Amino acid sequence: MPVDASLAQRLLDGDRRALARAISLVENDDPAGWALVREVYPHTGRAAVVGVTGAPGAGKSTLIGALVANRRAADRSVAVLSIDPSSPFTQGALLGDRIRLAEHFLDPGVFIRSMANRGALGGLSEASLQAALLMDAAGRDDVFLETVGVGQAEVDIIDHADTVLLVLMPGGGDSVQALKAGIMEIPDVIVVNKADHPLTPTMVREIRGVLSLAPQGPWQVPVLQTEAVDGRGVDELMEALLEHRAHIEREGTLSERRRRNLRMEVLALATSRVRRELEQRLEREPGFERLIDDVVARRLDPASAAAAILDQHVR
Repeated sequence: MPVDASLAQRLLDGDRRALARAISLVENDDPAGWALVREVYPHTGRAAVVGVTGAPGAGKSTLIGALVANRRAADRSVAVLSIDPSSPFTQGALLGDRIRLAEHFLDPGVFIRSMANRGALGGLSEASLQAALLMDAAGRDDVFLETVGVGQAEVDIIDHADTVLLVLMPGGGDSVQALKAGIMEIPDVIVVNKADHPLTPTMVREIRGVLSLAPQGPWQVPVLQTEAVDGRGVDELMEALLEHRAHIEREGTLSERRRRNLRMEVLALATSRVRRELEQRLEREPGFERLIDDVVARRLDPASAAAAILDQHVR
């Protein structure tokens, strides 16, 4: 499909409407959107991408709002991509643009967009990195990716961000159990938000204790405290994020991270498209329903049924 040269140029010039239109095209799997990404892709790689993840209620949106204010005070242009739960009926973003980011809506230096995760188990939608690339191409200096906040399955944010920030809150359950989960293996910076809670010191000690048991690399994960509502600790948190960015640039691991991220994105897109194509084929085949009938009747186990499908359509 030919590229809309006007849209591409307006996007590269930083036009907000062009960026919004481009993201909509990608999100809707429109061929024009993918053609646009191909056109502007050489102009990407300049933005600092921070992934923000954590359980619902931890205050991720409020904290991002405070971080955006910090970046704007430094005269940096910012984009925020919030991955929301999908509506089961429309597959659209259920929560819409974050109310807690409303103070930034009228700032031309801030672009905020919500995107439905469309059932993606890892907390991010298929098109999220493409949207982040478009934000990068549009000249945004900093891009914040906020995951859906469904819990421990959100580990694929590591495949989208240069720096991963994990937001926890005290009093939200057994923090030690949270520390044992897979999500605790991915953060570069940990922050305990809502730090005025009386259990905050205990939680911070537990986090540091568990981190001390992990293999020690060149980067020591800092554990910070914030009260995002009134901005306490936000400047220190931003300093830690910038220190991590400087560290991976100095160590030469930023390019390694981005290579890994893009490799995983290529595989994810290929897997998603193969699955869609396979589903479309099987919907037209009566033999597929007979195969499912055999599984339901316990004449055939699910793994054998899957192997039969792969033998016929993939191998």
